[in-house]
Parts: sequence; structure tokens; C-alpha cells
Amino acid sequence: MTTRLLTSSPDRDRPAQDLAPGLGPGLALARVHEACGPARRTLAAWLAGRMRGPVIWIAPSWEKDRLNPDGLLAFADPARFLFVAPRRAEDLLWACEEALRAGAAPLVVADLPGAPALTPVRRMHLAAETARDSRGLAPLGLLLTPGTGGAQGVETRWHMAPAHGHAERAWHLTRARARTAPVCQWKITRQAGKMQAAPLAASLPEAPGEVPAGARGDMRAATPAETKGEAGTEAQGETGAAPRLRAGAEPLADAGGQAVGNGTDIGMHRGTGSGATGTG
Repeated sequence: MTTRLLTSSPDRDRPAQDLAPGLGPGLALARVHEACGPARRTLAAWLAGRMRGPVIWIAPSWEKDRLNPDGLLAFADPARFLFVAPRRAEDLLWACEEALRAGAAPLVVADLPGAPALTPVRRMHLAAETARDSRGLAPLGLLLTPGTGGAQGVETRWHMAPAHGHAERAWHLTRARARTAPVCQWKITRQAGKMQAAPLAASLPEAPGEVPAGARGDMRAATPAETKGEAGTEAQGETGAAPRLRAGAEPLADAGGQAVGNGTDIGMHRGTGSGATGTG
């Protein structure tokens, strides 16, 4: 049986999806990226709006909060979203891997309760490259993780937190990790229906796995154990077994301290009711 390794082609040769002018080379296609922070779902919705075609959004079935279509509408057409709700934890990463391998959607989002280990992420990279080589479509995988993130082996890691003012909606976006680009921060504002980026003063991470202090917003600081990737418990197993996910402990609050469901600021819909929560 022949085993194909990850491609060794230079990063500059890979097509990428940009978020906004001034944000650098963008997110490489046929690769898996990570978004963390209180506004990570806003970042995912923003990315969906920059792409065309269906979006597969995978989230645990036991989470009572669901994305509110009214909150998505400001970024992307909710009709493009196909929601997958696995009932078992081991099926979350499996569903993401299979969705990438199928190549049926250009964007696959996995809303995870914790950061996955290296082997599942490598499998997702391979699945996305398989779709590119066999179907001609290079899907992009985006892992949403709580706190400061920490998924191993991702192409890039982004942190996004709300920084809304009285007269504008704004966020702080940090590129906390990238293989070919330095750590950088931007202030993101929404003007005339479009997201605009303005660079902030550069600062370096205080410790491995952390984002710059100015970009943390209202999120909790990472503990030393989390910084080393040792927080929480991990299910054993690699290929074909339960995925390794670190348990998250992020408070369900936005910048204003109101419960919005896992820290999003685009609005959540409580599964047992009819109202939407969040400050938008």
C-alpha cells in the first residue's frame, strides 16, 4: 500500500484566501488553520463571506447554543451553511476529515470543545490535499478552539476578540502563528458592509502558545499547563480511534460580560428556545 506524504511544495506556490486588504498572504487553501478567542465564530463567518459555495459547519450535538442566522446574515448568506452535529466526541474530527476529503465544500469549519493533537491535524491536511489532487477543489479547514487555542500542526493560528465602541463595531485580530509570517495585530472595523483592517503596534507573544497581551480582550490568561499543551484530559488513540481533544474551560461571555454561548459575538440561538442571545 502506497502512503502519500504531505506536499513539499513551497508555501508561496499555494493559492490562499484573503480576509481583507492589508492582512498579508491570507489563509492557504488545502490546509487546516485555527481560530481562537471570544470572536472566533465571527472570524469563521467573515471567512465564509469571503468565499463562495457551501460551508460545512461541524459542532457537537450536546451544545445547546447554535449560530443565529440573523447574526450570520451580516457576513454570509445563512442558506449556504450545512450544519453537522455529531453525537460522539470521536466523530467531530472524523467528520471534519471526511468533509475535507470529499471536497464538496470549499470551507469546512469544526467548532471544537478543545484543541486537537498533531496526528488528527495531519490527517486533515492530507484529506484536504487529497481533494485538491483528485477533484481539483482545494478546501480550507478551520478549527475553532476555546481560549488561546493550541492545535498542533496547523498552518496558521488566529485570535479574534471584540473591541466594539459606541459608534462602531470593531475587533482585535492577531495572527499568533504562521509558518511564513511574523506575529501581527490589526484592528478590524466594519464599514459600508465590508471588513477593514488597520495594523496595530507590533508586539511579540509573551510565551509559546500565547497571543500578545493587547489582543486578549476579555479572555482568560492561559495557564502554564495550557501553554505547554498539557491542560485537561486527552482521549487515547490516533488513527481510527478517539480524537485527542483538550477540554476547554472558557467562560461563556463576550466583551460585555453577557452570556452568548462559547464566547461568540455574532449571536447564538438557544436550542431549547426561540430567542437569540449576544450583543452582536
